Amino acid sequence: MTEGALLEPGDPAWADALRRVHHDVYHLPEYVTLDARLSGGTPAAFRYDEMGQVFLLPLVLRPVPGTGLRDAVSPYGYPGPVSDVPASGTAFWTRAVRHMTALLRTHDVISVFARLHPLLPAPAGALVEAGAVVHHGETVSADLTLTPEQLWQDTHRTHRNQINKAKRAGVRIVFDDWDLLDEWVDTYHATMKRVGATGFYFFDADHFHRLRAALAGHVHLAVAVRDAEVLGGNLFFAYRRIMQTHLQSTRDGKIWWADKLLYHEVRLWGRERGNLVHHIGGGLGGADDSLFRYKAAFAAGRQDFHTWRVVTDPVAFEKLCGTPTTEMLEGRFPPYR
Repeated sequence: MTEGALLEPGDPAWADALRRVHHDVYHLPEYVTLDARLSGGTPAAFRYDEMGQVFLLPLVLRPVPGTGLRDAVSPYGYPGPVSDVPASGTAFWTRAVRHMTALLRTHDVISVFARLHPLLPAPAGALVEAGAVVHHGETVSADLTLTPEQLWQDTHRTHRNQINKAKRAGVRIVFDDWDLLDEWVDTYHATMKRVGATGFYFFDADHFHRLRAALAGHVHLAVAVRDAEVLGGNLFFAYRRIMQTHLQSTRDGKIWWADKLLYHEVRLWGRERGNLVHHIGGGLGGADDSLFRYKAAFAAGRQDFHTWRVVTDPVAFEKLCGTPTTEMLEGRFPPYR
């Protein structure tokens, strides 16, 4: 028996699927709900069942302005499709993707843009049956099964030198003191201004309080402090032994190398608590840029980052932006936004 369904966050079938598959914090209905709130979308997940096996993809459904249509996008982060069928089972994945495309079309969803999870592989061969898989570059991860000495050796000597300078300057890292949240948010907003971020990314303190409440102990705040001054911080997830850097920030002005010490202390914190990997992330949009090289100097782990683009309703899509082409699928997607 095969069955596909579009689930709401409160549907027990969503929680049931998560109990059966290897997944990350981005797949939780609570996380998808919170992310959908930011964009004014509707949280959902596509679930496919076949002979006791399951496929799940969390989505945010968004109205397409000026039409009665919708499109689907991943929540922020890496919530790619997951299954209890390994990536080698391409036939199952292909059937799941085919059912997803057909079902979303019946819900007036005309396209899907999904970020794949670098640590939870999905078979590209099955995904391209429905659209395009685009490789953007690599991300960086630290293997937390290594000893502290091995992690230190995997850190570039320049970063090691600056971590030591931070310690000598009196910088210390405080974990999960949420009384420091407002001061950390100020450093986060300063960082967003420096990088020229759009207004969407200027989350307020209430958002972070909601995030903390929604994820029930899986979100943590590391704050760099010197002489009672907050220099910056790292908001990160620790879920099912996977750590994910969510947001890192520093204040304007002198920070005494606090950014380097933050990454170092966060990975040691995670290792001591039995986590297996700290996924630091990559460059802007997955590019091999200065941000990627900065992160790459902290750890030796590398994995590919892809996005997946699907046109679920070619007729409606063509009316908005023309016939889908390879160039269109692999460029800015969806092109009508």
